[in-house]
Amino acid sequence: MPTLEERVNKDLAAAMKAKDEAALRGIRAIKSAILLAKTDGSGRPIDEAREIQILQKLIKSRQDSYEIYVNNNRPDLAQKEAEEIEVIKRYLPAMLEGPELEAALREIIAQTGATSPKDMGKVMGVATKKLAGKAEARLISEMVKQLLGA
Repeated sequence: MPTLEERVNKDLAAAMKAKDEAALRGIRAIKSAILLAKTDGSGRPIDEAREIQILQKLIKSRQDSYEIYVNNNRPDLAQKEAEEIEVIKRYLPAMLEGPELEAALREIIAQTGATSPKDMGKVMGVATKKLAGKAEARLISEMVKQLLGA
């Protein structure tokens, strides 16, 4: 399976040929963030978890900008941010929700031996690491509370 960087480079060429401005902006932002991560001096490799973290950070910053533009009555700029968010989301893995998330959390609960709401911290520690980038932390927390009877 190609790395995020390889996918981005291929898609950048396709977006240039198609003259897709929104895709170009979003893909260039991803490419820039990957380059910054490679040269940040941390020495950490860019694995799948770090790729997801980079993409989520890009989306979060654009969502913040989108809200600012909407609040300041700048629909033109808000639209650009929304377009870039959609482009960046294409590179994130599908998010777990509903029955899939519940099944994953039940498995984690069984692994940790959790039986009551007192064990929520133990379950959340494992779940947030295992499901990082695959499910929203808020959804994980709500479902763990529900499954443990909190």
